[in-house]
Amino acid sequence: MAASNSPAEQLITENLDIWTSAIKKRGSQGRGSSKKIEPYGIKKLRELILELAVRGLLVPQDPNDEPASVLLEKIAAEKEVLIKDGKLKRQKPLLEISEENKPYCLPSGWAWAILPQVLADDKYSIKRGPFGSAIKKAFFVPQGYKVYEQQNAIYDNFDLGEYYIDEDKYNELKAFEVKSGDLIISCSGTVGRVAVAPDWMEKGVINQALLKITLNQKMLTNDYFKILFSAYYMKTETLLDLKGTAQKNMVSVNTLKNEPFPYPPYAELFRIVAKVDELMALCDQLEQQTESSLTAHQTLVETLLNTLLNADQNSFDQAWERIAQHFDVLFTTEHSIDQLKQTILQLAVMGKLVPQDPNDEPASVLLEKIAAEKEQLLSNKEQDKKIKKQKALPPISDDEKPFELPAGWEWVRLEALSHLITKGSSPKWQGVAYTENPEDILFVTSENVGANCLLLDKKKYVEKHFNEVEPRSILRKGDILMNIVGGSIGRTAVFDIDALANINQAVCLIRVFDEIIEKEYLLKFFNSETCRGYMFDKQVDNARANLSMGNISKFVIPLPPSAESPRIVTKVNELLALCETLKLHISESQTTQLHLADTIAEQALS
Repeated sequence: MAASNSPAEQLITENLDIWTSAIKKRGSQGRGSSKKIEPYGIKKLRELILELAVRGLLVPQDPNDEPASVLLEKIAAEKEVLIKDGKLKRQKPLLEISEENKPYCLPSGWAWAILPQVLADDKYSIKRGPFGSAIKKAFFVPQGYKVYEQQNAIYDNFDLGEYYIDEDKYNELKAFEVKSGDLIISCSGTVGRVAVAPDWMEKGVINQALLKITLNQKMLTNDYFKILFSAYYMKTETLLDLKGTAQKNMVSVNTLKNEPFPYPPYAELFRIVAKVDELMALCDQLEQQTESSLTAHQTLVETLLNTLLNADQNSFDQAWERIAQHFDVLFTTEHSIDQLKQTILQLAVMGKLVPQDPNDEPASVLLEKIAAEKEQLLSNKEQDKKIKKQKALPPISDDEKPFELPAGWEWVRLEALSHLITKGSSPKWQGVAYTENPEDILFVTSENVGANCLLLDKKKYVEKHFNEVEPRSILRKGDILMNIVGGSIGRTAVFDIDALANINQAVCLIRVFDEIIEKEYLLKFFNSETCRGYMFDKQVDNARANLSMGNISKFVIPLPPSAESPRIVTKVNELLALCETLKLHISESQTTQLHLADTIAEQALS
């Protein structure tokens, strides 16, 4: 008897760490978003198992097995007898399989076959659902014989669907009847999903989105065919092309009949199915363990970082030391680094990132300077049109203060730090046309406001007349821009270019006292968890979520002493740069793991 494990199976089991560590990110990650990752290595392993199975490389061959060619000859001889006895109609001559049509060499005992050789002795053993007017809504009745659809194959669920036809229509479509044990294959949209009709299924017919196959179970089992169709037929040149078409549609029945496939000895076929089931169960286990490990890792990182954020002066050092000791174990994923970056920003605006200096001039003095500057602007007649007298700001209640501030800091509303908070307008509302002339007004929309940077690859321009009708939102270099509508709410950047520009209604302009306020600190605050939470709490959800100017002006900001702000900005930039370096290393490591998984798969098939 042959050895229990093939070299290919050993290659699979000896590299489990590669399969589980090769992970690909599906999209941007949010809190606890382990589902946003794709276990690429395990997905690759599943594909490899199936391909090894149909190439005869998954289980060892047994020289005592009857060769596949002998069984093919036996069944052909049996059919000849039935034809002579008049019990079976002679079919068209079978396609001769040339050497050019054989994609690769097969193991001893295997043979290349075509589908008609393994179909049941039934003239309807392979049938595409009826097209045209054979089945349409006018024929449907509340009860009767079921019409099976592609969803039944896609989800391997024969309960789905609610279309029925009466007995007369059923008898008319008898050629398309699906019976227990038949295979149905989805033929359009999601092409190539295979399901086996169960014993308890309702009597019915297939529609045009399905292909029905009835196999001779003495030659080829349904379980093996499901493996074969996914791993072999769907990778043939004819069917592979379907994946890229806009309207995917299965090739004709004749094309499928003429596609040679690798056919194992009948006894080996059962060993293959058993081994595939065993290894797929292992993949399920590995996937579950990987997801559980990632979820546990994310929970641990979140817990420790939250402990750091909630620590008081006495426990902060201890909480940080706990993280520092296990830094190389905690921050091993891009998501964990993103969590760390957010924590750094939050610690910065809480006054926990850099030590306070008792010699710093307190923030209260800074606020007095701003108030004096505003009074001067108001009293200067030449500046009358540039600043309006603001209403008295509502006092900041204790409920509005999310945490306690260090000595020297002050809670302040954004309006107190600004001399202009406004938004733009739509050119259409003002009767102004878009242009393609760079000499006109650069028109900044929410698409141009990225996270901490302008995105000006695609520039828009409007007629110069727009600045005359919307002078209040003309941009100056150094203005802060914030998206206030839709999914990008809160994205903030500085207008840092020299250009004649204006904004639309989805962008807010915040103009602060540059000489007094550290603008970079404000940007850090706008990206912090405190401010983002405030934004999402205050947004108005109409057709599209949006922030009002009134809510933005009332943002409650933790303001540090003027001397501390630059120290905070410097430290934040330093730590965020470190985070980006870590993310780059993680990304490079992940790429290496993905390449390793691909390489091992290629080696197994070579």
